[in-house]
Amino acid sequence: MAEPASDSARPSDGATPPRPQIRRLSEGTVNRIAAGEVVERPASAVKELVENALDAGARRIDVAISGGGKTLISVEDDGCGMTADDLLLAIERHATSKLAVDDAGTEDLVHINSLGFRGEALPSIGAVARLGIISRPRGGEGHALKVEGGKLSGPRPAGTAPGTRIEVRDIFFATPARLKFLKSDRAEAQAVSDVVKRIAMAHPRVAFSLTHEGRTMLRLDAEAATDDEEAHLARLARILGRDFQDNVMPVAIEREGIAIHGHAGLPTFNRGNAQAQYLFVNGRPVRDKLLTGAVRGAYADFLARDRHPILALFVEVDPAEVDVNVHPAKAEVRFRDPGHVRALIVKSLRMALDDAGHRASTTVAGTALGAFRPEPQALHQPPPQRHLMELASRSFAPSAPAIHVQGMEDGHGSEVPAHTPADALAGFERAEARVEDTASTDDLMDRPLGAARGQLHLTYIVSETRDGLILVDQHAAHERLVHERMKKALAEAGIKRQALLVPEVVELGAGEAAALADRSDELAELGLVIEPFGDGTIIVRETPAMLGDTDIQGLTRDLADEVAELGEALSLKERLDEVSGTMACHGSVRAGRRLTAAEMNALLREMEVTPHSGQCNHGRPTYVKLTLPDIEKLFGRR
Repeated sequence: MAEPASDSARPSDGATPPRPQIRRLSEGTVNRIAAGEVVERPASAVKELVENALDAGARRIDVAISGGGKTLISVEDDGCGMTADDLLLAIERHATSKLAVDDAGTEDLVHINSLGFRGEALPSIGAVARLGIISRPRGGEGHALKVEGGKLSGPRPAGTAPGTRIEVRDIFFATPARLKFLKSDRAEAQAVSDVVKRIAMAHPRVAFSLTHEGRTMLRLDAEAATDDEEAHLARLARILGRDFQDNVMPVAIEREGIAIHGHAGLPTFNRGNAQAQYLFVNGRPVRDKLLTGAVRGAYADFLARDRHPILALFVEVDPAEVDVNVHPAKAEVRFRDPGHVRALIVKSLRMALDDAGHRASTTVAGTALGAFRPEPQALHQPPPQRHLMELASRSFAPSAPAIHVQGMEDGHGSEVPAHTPADALAGFERAEARVEDTASTDDLMDRPLGAARGQLHLTYIVSETRDGLILVDQHAAHERLVHERMKKALAEAGIKRQALLVPEVVELGAGEAAALADRSDELAELGLVIEPFGDGTIIVRETPAMLGDTDIQGLTRDLADEVAELGEALSLKERLDEVSGTMACHGSVRAGRRLTAAEMNALLREMEVTPHSGQCNHGRPTYVKLTLPDIEKLFGRR
């Protein structure tokens, strides 16, 4: 509980309260406040210093830290360097070389072509830490200066190579209360590593290194690839690993002055959070709700809500069309036309997903191989002789429920159960997917998903290819195929609507209702017919028929929130996709269903020509491929 004001400070009854005095804050206090905005932790300081090095034209940047950056941060570059006068200006607040000036002497805050331009980083760091700078311009002399808790020492002549080296020691020593909010050395070092990696992703032509307590955490040479996209992918692979390189799709699109490029992961290559989504605007790493929302929208039909794709996307836009000055740490941006940017990101990702066809991530096979473990007892202690015949009879008896391998010599199953209808796989009517009676299984082995050889546990199809084998989850695969057919039918015939006997009145805020009314045409295409109904009120007359008896109030409010935040009614599309997916699930071939050879091969052929058939509607893989070398490793042949 707060202490009561003293009698001297409390005005007597009827007296005029004292007028508060306005005073100018001291320079030290101002710098400490700025430091709180710009330097939240050691990683923040590293980000500012590395971006300064890039703006200085560096082609090599070496970062060294101790104590997670709390004890020491050193950033050395081979950039253009600074003179003694430059050093003195660099440590003053709001002094920068990164803003263009017109003929009238006015700084241009619209066309920002640099990573840092506020001119607050160095004075802010110097206000809360012991800052040392040594720099030398090419063809000039080197100089050094120090700033400790805001107190300047120097500059003085110093010998050094061309470029700049900045050392930050004992960060927050001048504001010890801030130290209590820092995490362990290991956690802070990891945050620094993440910052350096994100910046390095956007600048593949620059070499980076990071050491902690003398131990190398990261070392990246400048990428030598002549093509920028190849250089970007090579840099991303070095940072994110080989799995990223093997399981991503190229993304490239350009419309109306906005270019988007990068690489996006297959739906089956995903994570439980969005930390592996790396987004950049004009070379600047950002964490922006608009961009992450666009990614979510693009993958909404392929991943469960709690799964997130892995990707690295780079947005290039005219600096005049984006405001990078909305956040002190420059972590967020604001676009002049956010709807256009979002739509372009969704379109580029959807195009990449369509081009991926039936691909599934290679990590699926790696996980499957990892599940194979030899059992020492089975290897070294064979079962007693008296059980061998019993084991053989269980394994190979035609009626054994554990494994059912159907005859394939004539292209048909050796038995067709009476409960299997003639149209068991109705819908595989595509000419290119039809299995002709004259096609031999040997020819089918050249197809991407091979020739069906049998059925395991009445659930998994075993297929053989020239270079290995494939296991297909028959229910998950057919579920995706049915879902894609339904989506195509909806796109061609439109979404059917059902009229409400009594229109639903939904009360919203005036701004929300107006924003939703502006999207009425778009919502009508999705089956939701709305009209303005007075100030801040919407009336719903029709809803999508496939939603059935739905919560109209909740749906409308969710849509209003999304339109206000993202500029698109995403939740309605997701609900329609969810219903479509549920219908596809119930209308597809179930696990436990015995299939003939022709039916299994028809399923494989349909998968090969259907986009996104490598994963089910929930983002799980529909098939696993094991190459012959993988299988040979399991048996010690390699």
